[in-house]
Amino acid sequence: MDLTVAILARDEQRHIVGCLASVREVSHEVLLLLDSRSRDKTGELARIAGARVVCEPWRGFPAQRNRALQLATTPWLLFLDADERVSPALAQELRSLPDDDPLAGYWIPRQNRFFGQTLRGGGWYPDHQLRILRRSAAHYDEQRLVHEYAALDGQAGWLQGHLIHHNIERLDELWAKQSAYALAEARTLYLSGRQVRWRNFLGAPVREFLLRYVKLGGWRDGPLGLLLCATLAWHEVVKFAFLSALWRR
Repeated sequence: MDLTVAILARDEQRHIVGCLASVREVSHEVLLLLDSRSRDKTGELARIAGARVVCEPWRGFPAQRNRALQLATTPWLLFLDADERVSPALAQELRSLPDDDPLAGYWIPRQNRFFGQTLRGGGWYPDHQLRILRRSAAHYDEQRLVHEYAALDGQAGWLQGHLIHHNIERLDELWAKQSAYALAEARTLYLSGRQVRWRNFLGAPVREFLLRYVKLGGWRDGPLGLLLCATLAWHEVVKFAFLSALWRR
């Protein structure tokens, strides 16, 4: 498959070299769409590794992904985050896909690693991601500011090889990431006209915790599973607090 690997990045020098190394044997080109606010050596390291680096202002995740679809030069595109790796099994599978594949995209299972531990429960596995897209058949809704997904003109298939996601390695990363997601989700809800009800501050976190920890088996990951499920429950409180603040502006 004639494939462009596209990476959206800001200040990812810690991860970018390993990410690029994992796709060396599967990509026709690597496109790094670099946030112009980036201040570390992400772009320099990517250029040394052979990537085409495009530095532009940040537009939000879905708009950046649409921009990458425009900039790529091959019929197919694989989106990666800088903290993700293509496993050897997935690389072999990608090499076997034909250029004239009739599908519009592929879902890929993803292993999530937090603090070095691979998670089994809580909805973190198999965590399928729609990441391989036929460029002519894919588009992102730019009103959905976080956890964006592609709309496809056609059917998607399923691969067996994994993405490896080195998600969080420090507590400050966890809090910062969840706060950023909560704000982006609040903005999406605000744009859709969603109002805040006081019951949201109790009901939403309780439902999230029970879903993650009990129904989806977060307990299987021990103390880390408890921490992450509690964090995602608190995320719901923060999200609705942000939404309330947006309506009070």
